[in-house]
Amino acid sequence: MKPSSAGSIAAAPRERFDAAGRRVLLVCVAGGFTTLLDQSVLNTSIPALRESLHAQPAHLQWIVAGYSLAFGLALVPGGRLGDVRGRKWFFVTGLALFTMVSLLSATATEPWVLVAARLLQGAGAGLVNSQMIGTIQDVFSGQLRARALGMYAVTGGLAFALGPPVGGAVLAAVGPEHGWRLTFLLNVPFGLATVALAARHLPRPRPSARHADLDLVGLLLVGALTLTLMLPFVQPPAWTGWLGFAGGACLLLGALAWWQRRYARAGGHPLIHPALARSAPYALGTAVAMAQFGSSLAAGLVLAMFLQDGLGLSPMGAALVSLPSAVSMGVASALAWRVVQRFGRRTVTAGMTLSALVMLTSGLVVHWAPAGALPWLLAALQLLGGAAVGVMGATNQAYVLRHAPAEAAGVSGAILQMTQRIAAAVSISALSGVYLRATGGGGGHRAAYTYASAVCAALAGLAVLASVCAGRASAAREAEAAAAGAAGQDEAVQEDARGAEARPAVPGPAEARTQQ
Repeated sequence: MKPSSAGSIAAAPRERFDAAGRRVLLVCVAGGFTTLLDQSVLNTSIPALRESLHAQPAHLQWIVAGYSLAFGLALVPGGRLGDVRGRKWFFVTGLALFTMVSLLSATATEPWVLVAARLLQGAGAGLVNSQMIGTIQDVFSGQLRARALGMYAVTGGLAFALGPPVGGAVLAAVGPEHGWRLTFLLNVPFGLATVALAARHLPRPRPSARHADLDLVGLLLVGALTLTLMLPFVQPPAWTGWLGFAGGACLLLGALAWWQRRYARAGGHPLIHPALARSAPYALGTAVAMAQFGSSLAAGLVLAMFLQDGLGLSPMGAALVSLPSAVSMGVASALAWRVVQRFGRRTVTAGMTLSALVMLTSGLVVHWAPAGALPWLLAALQLLGGAAVGVMGATNQAYVLRHAPAEAAGVSGAILQMTQRIAAAVSISALSGVYLRATGGGGGHRAAYTYASAVCAALAGLAVLASVCAGRASAAREAEAAAAGAAGQDEAVQEDARGAEARPAVPGPAEARTQQ
């Protein structure tokens, strides 16, 4: 008896990592944990380092947003350099830079020194993460590749979950004056150990004869566009200045689109392949990811500042309020596939809607609820918000990459990550600026948090609209593919019928006996 397909799948042997594969995976996981833990730890330390360095709001915005900006801009060129020159030593170089600059961050005595250090740290982290993803794709295939990429994603969630309590515990143990410096020093032992493991266990580089096509003009245009979007929030101008920045952003966006098309026609590999913009499901899904990532990181930073500055909680107390979000995010991410099996693409829209409602409700709760109840209410809302992001985050990424055009499939993942990081840089600049300037204007911390939460909710609401449009575009494309497949089958049937008419009839056994 032939087994069913489900039984065959269940009986398929589970592939296992060999010893060399386990060592490579350990290096990648360690590198990801070290670089991704950094930003979640820092959020808890922002009030402490602001007092210690006498940092202005603009400094704080650059300290937090600069890391994401440099991280995002380093991803695509870093990945292409690894493709051509081999990944091992780019991984080691990026992590060594990240680790050494962590020492500079920990010993900074001026805000501008810390800003410069964070930019260098972000560049090193982007270089490392681009090599990790490429190494996993190079070394593993099939089921093992999927499991390795899943472990990399889980590592990011674990780093996000552990960051706030680790930062809070460090500041509680040694005090705010030296605690924020120690949070940077935590990177050093992890970084040094991972550098040693990478030098020993990563595969030897296999340089290619191809030229490293980096599209520096495209990279400069993306960086200039991001800065043009960030600067008005860092140094707010008069209304005529806002118009100037808006006009400059439009010009840069047009120049970027023109250059990418021109570069592709010339046979180069543009930073953002034009085919990605022509795929509506990919472009809309990327917009969802950008809005979700930017609004979530900005909301987390504003919450950490409000809990300490507005409610007077200790760093550890603030970390405990945000901890339910990280825990529920991890649990929801592990169970998301079950939800997707039942509800499909609608899972992304539902999760994003819940996230927007949580942000809006958080602002209203802070505005109306008594101070004593706020930590508990905000912790409950964080639990819901984390679950919403956990269900939709990886699901949306899978749908986005599934609709990447074939000619740009190799860079689609790196572009998705780059746009998320750039969105985070702009969102963090904007939302922290809204919060810090509202508190400085005499409105109070509650009003400032309400304003910032409303902006985050509006951004998440735009993501909901983009998700609905992405779902419709995805359904339309699948319908077109199904129609094309059906047409192909009909054509094949007609071709078989025409062939049967042309062939001489062959009598069957009964007919043959009758003829005899």
